[in-house]
Amino acid sequence: MRPPWLRSPAYPYVSGVALVCIAASEVISTRITSATVLATLPVVVVPVVWRHRYPWLGLIVVAAALLNFLFRSELLLSVAVAGIVGMYGLARHRVMHPVLLAAAGVVGSLLVNVGHIALGVYDLGGSAPAIGSDGSLSYFTEAFVVSVAVVATVCSGDAVRSREESRREREAAQRQLIAMERRQAVEAERVAIARELHDIVAHAVSVMAVQAESATYTTPGLSPQARESFQQIAGSARSALTELRHLLNVLRKDANEEASVAPQPTLGSLDDLLETHRSTGGKVELRTEGPRPALSSSVELSVYRIVQEALTNARRHAPGACVVVDLAYRQDRVGLRILDDGPGPAGAANGTGHGLGGMRERATVLGGRLTSGPGPDGGFLIEADLPVQATPSGLADHAGEQRPPRRAPDDAREV
Repeated sequence: MRPPWLRSPAYPYVSGVALVCIAASEVISTRITSATVLATLPVVVVPVVWRHRYPWLGLIVVAAALLNFLFRSELLLSVAVAGIVGMYGLARHRVMHPVLLAAAGVVGSLLVNVGHIALGVYDLGGSAPAIGSDGSLSYFTEAFVVSVAVVATVCSGDAVRSREESRREREAAQRQLIAMERRQAVEAERVAIARELHDIVAHAVSVMAVQAESATYTTPGLSPQARESFQQIAGSARSALTELRHLLNVLRKDANEEASVAPQPTLGSLDDLLETHRSTGGKVELRTEGPRPALSSSVELSVYRIVQEALTNARRHAPGACVVVDLAYRQDRVGLRILDDGPGPAGAANGTGHGLGGMRERATVLGGRLTSGPGPDGGFLIEADLPVQATPSGLADHAGEQRPPRRAPDDAREV
């Protein structure tokens, strides 16, 4: 991963201007008078400023650098740096295939070397070296060094490009995996809602229907208006059950029927849940306080789901973290405290996680509350306070708290 200052939008402009200043100082300090060198030098250094926006400018930079080097064998620092930067940009942005780019650079350096020999840059005693004679290859050391630099620069640029492509592919695969997990989580939540509606709400509504229907047979002295009212209540309950069945069919549309009718977990299933978390490499400890009171089924289910979601968050956002689950039973309340020593889920502190929102909704429906955020000594903390019996906002348990219905005729039970 490149440092942040290299990824800054201002970096190419700042570094390009710095290179122009270096070139100007070299011209002044070395007192260059060659018109060709002075004409090619701006073409070498100035386009470097826009190398990120227009990578193809590297072709001009490299060609001008070789030409400048041809007419001035004392290679300027600014020309050398600009040539390497231009070649690197060409390789990284794949303006040309790496093999073709390296070959062009090697041929260019060899032509410059031959030009230096032809211009008499080397002291040959007034004669050109005979190729193949002793010591003639030493005059091509310059081409060898420049070629090595060209190949190394091209390989570096292409390696960086390959690494960035691999990183983008991994990020794309991770996004697809997260999207798939979210879809699966949504489907699982649909199944869970369907089960809860079937096991709790539908049961409570059916009890209401049976009670209203049986009241017309078991309550003596009812007026005709009262009997009609009870029948209307029973009819409304049956209509609600019908609508509820339609809703369950929608929720179960893509779900496995066997999973939809699976029994709801209770606090007795907590040990299995913790063992499952440990089997995946997680660390969890359960601590309880006080005698366990008689809890409603919806409260037991909510405690189980909150612990389940907290362990899922710990596995996903803080793998290897140790989770401590404190369950405190009081006379009319259940306290739940879940703390891990990891960094905490992304977005959890400000409540943007979908799982945390579901936890709060469960607690609120029961008449309780749930808070989440960073722990006092680090990690992530979830605290919930739930009633032993759900308040009237928990519809299923509110209906279940009514007096038991009297025995009604068999036909009245088949609702």
